[in-house]
Amino acid sequence: MLHPTKNEDGDIDDVDAMDAFIHFASIFWKLLFFTVVPPPHYASGWACFGFSLTMIGVCTFVVGDFANLLGCTMYIKTTVTAISFVALGTSLPDTFASMTAAVQDKYADPALGNVTGSNAVNVMLGLGTPWLISSIYDGNNYPATFENNGYYVQAGALGFSVIVFTTLAITCIIFIVARRYTIGAELGGKPFGRKASCIFLCTLWLIYIILSTLQAYEVGIKNVSLGIDQTKVHRLDKCWTKKQIDYLKTATEAPWHDGTTKKFEAGFLYEHRLGISKCINTWLKAKKKDKTLEAPKDGSCGNFLV
Repeated sequence: MLHPTKNEDGDIDDVDAMDAFIHFASIFWKLLFFTVVPPPHYASGWACFGFSLTMIGVCTFVVGDFANLLGCTMYIKTTVTAISFVALGTSLPDTFASMTAAVQDKYADPALGNVTGSNAVNVMLGLGTPWLISSIYDGNNYPATFENNGYYVQAGALGFSVIVFTTLAITCIIFIVARRYTIGAELGGKPFGRKASCIFLCTLWLIYIILSTLQAYEVGIKNVSLGIDQTKVHRLDKCWTKKQIDYLKTATEAPWHDGTTKKFEAGFLYEHRLGISKCINTWLKAKKKDKTLEAPKDGSCGNFLV
């Protein structure tokens, strides 16, 4: 609720303009949460916990969807939108949670632990769970072939962004550890130190955004594949990226299922992979009518891995 509060010294702090603005700007979401989320004493708090997670997920979905729409209207690439608007929008709950923990707790552990824990959930559950489900589903519907060795979605230049992020994250950790030995605390300190730390950490984020954006638009940073096999594609051609299609149309040689490197004219690899994709699509549609139908073993739908 919006009302004056009593600080640690016992003095009354009035509501400032920023608190009032945030309160009325988020009044819709507050009313929605108060209406849907049950009180904490119901079911030993589990009902409140479950509904809160659900509502946070709904809010994150709405923010992410609007961020994607904003990027689309501004003609920004989806990769840039994902690391900027979408990432910023979906991280706002973590930001406010860390801010609250930093203000209310005596130590910095809850604030920093919230960041590491949140990222662990994003990477291990947010990516791992849907990837596992997709891999199991794809593996049960179509056997692996040399041309399509299981559930395969090309990462593109993800390796470049991961390397940049890892480098900056290590820099951030070194900076936080250095604060412990120079200032005596990971958070807080004198006004100058706090502002300088804030500027430095925000600069790390801007460096990541700038480098990843330059790579996405291939401005000075081009063809960052980092060992990704461009000849491997998803079994359905609708999942191919523009770079994959361009490579398949221009390639003049590629590894073949017999262990050799086959040379051919430009465009052959694209037609070959496209033919396999159409064959797989046709077979999957036919299998819906006849569950006992086996995939062709003449190579038209790919060469199966033993």
